[in-house]
Amino acid sequence: MIVLEQLGARIAQLRRDQGLTQEMLAQRMGVSPQAVSKWERGLAFPNPVWLDDLADVLGTSIDSLLTGKQQKEKD
Repeated sequence: MIVLEQLGARIAQLRRDQGLTQEMLAQRMGVSPQAVSKWERGLAFPNPVWLDDLADVLGTSIDSLLTGKQQKEKD
């Protein structure tokens, strides 16, 4: 089960790790800074259509973004 607050915390941490402000992430995603703020505070879920782009911008996979689990490397 995805907990919005945990997802929001992951988005915020990954955004900071990439050196992005909320406004910069919003511009890259084509959304308002308020939308990013709502995601990070656990008040809203990003549109599922955007998850691939969001994960890409944040330097992670969709699975890692949603679950917080790191993907295992394939041999």
